[in-house]
Amino acid sequence: MSGMRKGRLFVIAGPSGAGKGTLRTMALSGIEDLVYSVSCTTRQPREGERDGVDYHFVTERDFEDKVAGGLFLEHAVVHGCCYGTLLESVERETDAGKDVLLEIDVQGARQIREILPESVLIFIAPPSLDALEKRLRRRKTESEDKIALRLENAKKEMALSSEYDRIIVNDNLEQACEELRDLILSSRKVEKA
Repeated sequence: MSGMRKGRLFVIAGPSGAGKGTLRTMALSGIEDLVYSVSCTTRQPREGERDGVDYHFVTERDFEDKVAGGLFLEHAVVHGCCYGTLLESVERETDAGKDVLLEIDVQGARQIREILPESVLIFIAPPSLDALEKRLRRRKTESEDKIALRLENAKKEMALSSEYDRIIVNDNLEQACEELRDLILSSRKVEKA
């Protein structure tokens, strides 16, 4: 068992509405031994989201207890809600030799970079702020105030994209997915060489 490869952490981050969730789902369906780490959040589920699949939906009290217990690898407050990645679930998968894909915000990605510098950080960018605004409006899940907040945050997040190992502009979904898959697979090849 000692010769078993330890899994690697791949982190995708970027503005709300950049297409992270869609790209994650597409990449996961095409790569063996790649698992998604389901984050905890205090926000309410959106239509179609399932507890334990899309997120672990928890109360603020439960979230605070997890923070106090040191159970998160990273955690942050984003758009007024709390989000966090459970350390135990990531370690379980990487110890079993599986690569783990995290979909988190830029604050969490910074924390991961400090704790696990060998992680691969991937920034998913929209083609433009105008395109991002159109995507957010098409979702019809946020009020005007929330859309304005998400666009303001997107500007700040995009300014941090140079801190990432790779930037993928999600202009064409299939092409962006191919870039993400290629990056993950090529990281594995480099590891074996």
